[in-house]
Amino acid sequence: MGRYRIRVATGAWLFSGSHNRVQLWLVGARGEAELELQLRPARGEEEEFDRDVAEDIGLLQFVRLRKHHWLVDDAWFCDRITVQGPGACAEAAFPCYRWVQGEDILSLPEGTARLPGDNALDVFQKHREKELKDRQQIYCWATWKEGLPLTIAAERKDDLPPNMRFHEEKRLDFEWTLKAGALEMALKRVYTLLSSWNCLEDFDQIFWGQKSALAEKVHQCWQDDELFGYQFVNGANPMLLRRSTSLPSRLALPSGMEELRAQLEKELQNGSLFEADFILLDGIPANVIRGEKQYLAAPLVMLKMEPNGKLLPMVIQIQPPNPSSPAPTLFLPSDPPLAWLLAKSWVRNSDFQLHQLQYHLLNTHLVAEVIAVATMRCLPGLHPIFKLLIPHIRYTMEINTRARTQLISDGGIFDKAVSTGGGGHVQLLRRATAQLTYCSLCPPDDLADRGLLGLPGALYARDALRLWEIIARYVEGIVHLFYQRDDVVRGDPELQAWCREITEVGLCQAQDRGFPVSFQSQSQLCHFLTMCIFTCTAQHAAINQGQLDWYAWVPNAPCTMRMPPPTTKEDVTMATVMGSLPDVQQACLQMAISWHLGRRQPDMVPLGHHKEKYFSGPKPKAVLNQFRTDLENLEKEITARNEQLDWPYEYLKPSCIENSVTI
Repeated sequence: MGRYRIRVATGAWLFSGSHNRVQLWLVGARGEAELELQLRPARGEEEEFDRDVAEDIGLLQFVRLRKHHWLVDDAWFCDRITVQGPGACAEAAFPCYRWVQGEDILSLPEGTARLPGDNALDVFQKHREKELKDRQQIYCWATWKEGLPLTIAAERKDDLPPNMRFHEEKRLDFEWTLKAGALEMALKRVYTLLSSWNCLEDFDQIFWGQKSALAEKVHQCWQDDELFGYQFVNGANPMLLRRSTSLPSRLALPSGMEELRAQLEKELQNGSLFEADFILLDGIPANVIRGEKQYLAAPLVMLKMEPNGKLLPMVIQIQPPNPSSPAPTLFLPSDPPLAWLLAKSWVRNSDFQLHQLQYHLLNTHLVAEVIAVATMRCLPGLHPIFKLLIPHIRYTMEINTRARTQLISDGGIFDKAVSTGGGGHVQLLRRATAQLTYCSLCPPDDLADRGLLGLPGALYARDALRLWEIIARYVEGIVHLFYQRDDVVRGDPELQAWCREITEVGLCQAQDRGFPVSFQSQSQLCHFLTMCIFTCTAQHAAINQGQLDWYAWVPNAPCTMRMPPPTTKEDVTMATVMGSLPDVQQACLQMAISWHLGRRQPDMVPLGHHKEKYFSGPKPKAVLNQFRTDLENLEKEITARNEQLDWPYEYLKPSCIENSVTI
């Protein structure tokens, strides 16, 4: 009994408030009390009430609320409710962070994280069981294409659960920028109708509007071999390059190339030989765009690391050997300039395909969606791992659903402009899924496997490892608060079900590729959680943000090729180069999408700086604060380093990393 002070916080998003009346109850260990409140929540406001409760309801366990509507169900986004009890009682927090719709009663448990079985009373256990049962009816799995990870069951964005949808500001910005990009694309196409399209300089006619300072530098230097090599370590796709341990068996060195072989073997012995192999593209059918066949290749590039740290190409083989065809032509830096440039363009086109489909869509977006759906299906809101992960799944289901209906759908952007569109992109995704390993998602393992640890000038590798360490410390800090021993990890049925849901269900029996089906120790759990957060944040930032910088100047990374790969060097002319690169319509579309996807999002939440307070108590807060301090220190280190560089690497600055996959 006594006076209670209740604070009700409403989200700051557009339309978060409600004109409907909200009714509240306080539920304690010894009873409950209905509060006589006339609450009509206002957007972005916290309302405070003092109410006397006649009976002793005991220690607070839940706040229950019901929204009443008349004629119109005006949804309300409730952030959280806090209650200060009588006397010296500590303030109790009841996190919500969801839409309240209809007239059903919503029960919000007190926000202290609890493992299953932690409860002296079964009231919380019953709540978490009901919550999971309800969620498993809402968050269902679906197969978008056979052989790919499962997705949320939603054919359209409107089919998604309301709490996974974009907030209104995000939706308006996303849809407006698509329209703005389409308008700019149309203006560029009209402009080019009045001029020629016969040489590389003609791409300048569309290189205006939305672009970055780095894109301007790419425009000036894209033909340089040094920049060609640089992109394999610090460009839009730093995931393919590996140090050679032998000369690749598919590198066809014919007689007369003894000097090249000797150079390659010398670099191999010195540990300075590297390769970028696009064999995954071999045999993938190419698109047909507006009745015209497009072309794909599966290049192999051999590169050497100079003593000054520059990575330079030595030889390009555009196609793999075929027993029924003559040996593939090898292209060298000493070849006629246009022939060498066209060979590099084929490599850049192939890199565009693997970057967008394997390393971007599959390894970040689709993996993040599996993590998100499994989290909603298997971990109740009281679970500490749910509280740890929930900020990192914001908007992921909607952005992926939009991708499946606009980007990689039948008649979508890939079909209109990309050489793997028209079905080849699905075949490529299947191949990439079959090769997706647990280790490939963990930078310490992946970089070691590719022989890139300690590589001079590898800024992605350096920053990724630092971020991995910082995220790992954060994860360990939270995990050790709740799992003091390995047997506690093994004995958590919700956690183990979550692990199986990801590996066996969402990733379609991925245990043979190294993904765990159970957690046996604290360290194993921490490693997996670090992978989850790193994938949803830092890795996506590294793979997504470079699009505007490296793809806006279309010749540097052509989305499609319109002529077959050259088989001779002497016959390559400017007409051959221009006939191979994207046409005006394809180039304009590539520029528009690169800006739309690569730009900084207006409602961007930097890594670790989510405002939602899912955890209660000082210890989790201290862990989060230390995480933020570590990120701030890394920010200062990267900023100081970049000031000394001609080509600053910004993608893994913590302030540039989104807290989840949102674009």
